[in-house]
Amino acid sequence: MANILLLEDDESLNRGITLKLQKEGYQVFGAFGVTEAKKIFDSQKIDLIISDITMPDGNGLDFAGWVRKRSDVYIIFLTALDQEVDIVNGYDVGADDYITKPFSLLVLISKVHALMRRMDQKSEMTMQTEPEICSGNIRVQRAQMKVYHGEEELSLSKKELQLLCYFLEHPGQIISKEQILEAVWDIDG
Repeated sequence: MANILLLEDDESLNRGITLKLQKEGYQVFGAFGVTEAKKIFDSQKIDLIISDITMPDGNGLDFAGWVRKRSDVYIIFLTALDQEVDIVNGYDVGADDYITKPFSLLVLISKVHALMRRMDQKSEMTMQTEPEICSGNIRVQRAQMKVYHGEEELSLSKKELQLLCYFLEHPGQIISKEQILEAVWDIDG
């Protein structure tokens, strides 16, 4: 399950988008201001940001610039600023997409799904280029499907190996039963 940070100061719009994204299977962290969004971004592993631009305590463009110095996370601007210069500025600070209000919730969800597919493909490529995962004295060699504790090879089933890899790929995170079922068994929780 991907984590989405939604930066939107309109409470009803924030709540509506959050509910729809959650129904689509995403974990959503709602923020109503830039300060709150920065705290969430620093404390959670965020895969996608959906951000308004005009905020009561700053603006989404500055927030996106702040994020770009730290991460290549996907960013979608969702804003009433629909002038050409605004859209260009959005892309210039690193937006992956720019949607103007009023907007179609179905189009937003479709664009989120498209970016998540790209993220999944990127993750698969990373798995191929990073054949080994380490944490402490646990080492997993993905290509050979081998796990070592120190120098001792452990015998794990395929599902146990997938589960271990999932945990190692999400260090320090609280993972729900639903996330595990979806990631390892490819079923909805």
